[in-house]
Amino acid sequence: MNTSNYISKDIKPLLLTDKISNAKKLFNSLTCTHLPIIKEGNFIGLIAENDIQTIIEDNQSISEYYYLIQSFFALENANWFELLKIFAINETTIIPVVTNKQKYLGYYELADILNIFNNTPFLNQSGAVVVISKDVNDYSFSEISQIVESNNAKVLGAFISKIDKEFVEVTLKISDHDLNNTIQSFRRYNYSILNNFHFDEYLNTLKERSDYLQKYLNM
Repeated sequence: MNTSNYISKDIKPLLLTDKISNAKKLFNSLTCTHLPIIKEGNFIGLIAENDIQTIIEDNQSISEYYYLIQSFFALENANWFELLKIFAINETTIIPVVTNKQKYLGYYELADILNIFNNTPFLNQSGAVVVISKDVNDYSFSEISQIVESNNAKVLGAFISKIDKEFVEVTLKISDHDLNNTIQSFRRYNYSILNNFHFDEYLNTLKERSDYLQKYLNM
């Protein structure tokens, strides 16, 4: 997926010489959390709406509050998965796009990148999501794929959702099939099933009974 097709230039970036009042006015007309700042076409950083709204002196320039400027960005053709990480870490709705020499090209919007994610097989094809765990030194994606495919299913997506010195957690999206057999196969290979969002009849039954008992005890 060519993410450069999603670079937008609709919002004009701020300048260091712009007044705080101008930035506030722009934020009030938009729904973004940050606005990029440039100088002579080069990317300087971003300023957050939350920070701008705390400034009382509207007639001062943005340069007077240089300490509030944040610095995060992406290069052109950045991987969409990496962009999601930048969005999450910085709690932002836009990411400036720059060249290797920091020339400002535009920005990515969170909604556009999420739309790419929403159109991947991981989300838009029916199937089961299963979270499995195993010793960090004893798992492999080839083994995981072999287990899934031996049960007449396909892996639609997989990523490591958690890892530490002892265990690794893998989130899988698997095509529709008899999920119970696959879950039992994982258990035979010493994988723990942390969660699934389809049919694990035995565990679901236990959970329903536990929830009913807890509700009864809280009455």
